[in-house]
Amino acid sequence: MITILFVCYENICRSPMAEGIFTALLEQYHLQEYFSVSSAGTVSYQQGSSPDERAIEALSRSGIDISSLRARCIDDLDLSAYEWIFAMDHENHEELGRCFISSERPRVHRVMEFVAGRTSEEIADPYYGSFSGFEQVAEDLQLASEEILQMMLVHYPWLAEHSGRE
Repeated sequence: MITILFVCYENICRSPMAEGIFTALLEQYHLQEYFSVSSAGTVSYQQGSSPDERAIEALSRSGIDISSLRARCIDDLDLSAYEWIFAMDHENHEELGRCFISSERPRVHRVMEFVAGRTSEEIADPYYGSFSGFEQVAEDLQLASEEILQMMLVHYPWLAEHSGRE
């Protein structure tokens, strides 16, 4: 099982959206049985909270339901259990880097690293903005998720044998 963790600040906007989008993409490719996908925040302010209503609404328009997810903090997780960790921005990427000594550090990346022409970009935090910010996050995360999955199909060649997009 390939373990993936998406991380943002409070785990109520970007990272649960990424978890939902990536999980839906895996279902489209019939690969969900080979992955365990989760999300968390670098702080625990919202621990146990549902995703922001605007995040839920933005994804529901694409048929993705994240309403059952609950905010968690990386402090409560065994981060070494994840093969791939994707941070939404530079700040959270740096915070994750402080959690590991180099010899045990898993693959920690920024989520946009695999999107050609946008590798240095961040997924902006939409919390203090309007609904259109959540729509933009959903669009960016869809693009990033597709690129991450393509990278994984190369990294794990055996996955390609099992994939078949609907």
